[in-house]
Amino acid sequence: MAHRCWNESYAGGELPWDTGEPEPLLVEFVTSGRVAPTRTLEIGAGTGTNAIWLAERGFEVLGIDVAPLAVERATAKLDGRDLGCRFQSLDFLAVSAPEGPFQFVFDRGCFHVFEEPEERARFAARVATALAPGGLWLSLIGSTEGPPREVGPPRRSAREVALAIEPALEIVDLHAAEFRAHDVKAWFCLSRRRLEGSGE
Repeated sequence: MAHRCWNESYAGGELPWDTGEPEPLLVEFVTSGRVAPTRTLEIGAGTGTNAIWLAERGFEVLGIDVAPLAVERATAKLDGRDLGCRFQSLDFLAVSAPEGPFQFVFDRGCFHVFEEPEERARFAARVATALAPGGLWLSLIGSTEGPPREVGPPRRSAREVALAIEPALEIVDLHAAEFRAHDVKAWFCLSRRRLEGSGE
């Protein structure tokens, strides 16, 4: 796959995904109590909005992004505050995330950028490796639902999502949602690393 140069997007200011506000679907998930503050990895953390929001609520967060400029901006947002949050430039498909295992992994629109099924499956397998047994991964994914559109997040079907994730993890919640900032359909996909030796 010819990887998009994400650093160039940050340099040029082409950041439609960077709303400057924490993702509403993540906010609802956390405030509903479905995950308690814990060791967390955010993949594709961008300029750090979601990671910092989590850290402000007691999560210990490592935010990773392939774009060094994004990591610089995210670190600057911390502004010297004593939060359990730090950022690192890292290509998740090429290098294992340090400091694992994590009890919670979050990505907003990172899994779906990979065009090849094999890459999406590798992404899911790497998440499984990063998670502690029983740990949760929340992925927000562009959906094939809704009317045709020329712009916005990549579109993945529920079948494509399941084929990539289920060999590595157990999908516990997959339902239709929306990237509200962009008014486009999404999948809310919550997966869990199976408990060791349980087959469950």
